[in-house]
Amino acid sequence: MTLAADPITARGPSARRPLRLAVLDMSGTTVDEGGLQDEAFAVAVTAQGVVPGSSRFQVMLGYFHEMRGTSRHEVFRALFAEDHAAAVRANQIFEQEYDRLLSDRGVRPVPGAAEAVESLREAGLQICLTTGFARHTQNMILESLDWMSLADLSLCPSDAGRGAPYPDMVLTALLALDLDDVRSVMVVGDTVSDIRAGQRSGAGLTVGVLTGHHDQVTLESAGAAAVVPSIQDVPALVSPRP
Repeated sequence: MTLAADPITARGPSARRPLRLAVLDMSGTTVDEGGLQDEAFAVAVTAQGVVPGSSRFQVMLGYFHEMRGTSRHEVFRALFAEDHAAAVRANQIFEQEYDRLLSDRGVRPVPGAAEAVESLREAGLQICLTTGFARHTQNMILESLDWMSLADLSLCPSDAGRGAPYPDMVLTALLALDLDDVRSVMVVGDTVSDIRAGQRSGAGLTVGVLTGHHDQVTLESAGAAAVVPSIQDVPALVSPRP
């Protein structure tokens, strides 16, 4: 895997505005779930009569992957647009099943994630961890990793209004941490939705990582200023605070 841009070039957008905040996606970017979401998704849509392995199932799964980072409620509402009750049931089953799997198996950090966060702190950045999960699920993940104090802030869609690809969580983090310029924000994620959220917020730097569902070309096409193999490569893109 290679960088999509030279680190010096990737640092260009923030050269005039030192970075002060890193908004980091969780699933696929800092957290390795080991496929728990796909398992919970299969249970949720099967319960609504969708046959596993069918063309409809595969289309739905593809959309689910595409919209990682988005509120799961909104994902199921789109998938079952013709049946609001089914969308609500699917979302509830997904959350229950994911929480059960999380309790049984747990998750693990992407290698080097905690160390990368510490390096970003040393460079003068505050940290916000974001997710498309509900708050209770996000807290379960943070607690399982002993990460409750890792970041300055953690946000889920209900905290901000909407999840990725909308800019709400990025802008909420900016306001909550009393920063005055969105150009001082770096957004890091593994999906098109994450990159689009950064772009729409006006963030000074958007970075894609290759530990999730989207490849380098896809992340670049979404507007990522740089694409790196992993979260552990992100600190190299950031200049220390003067």
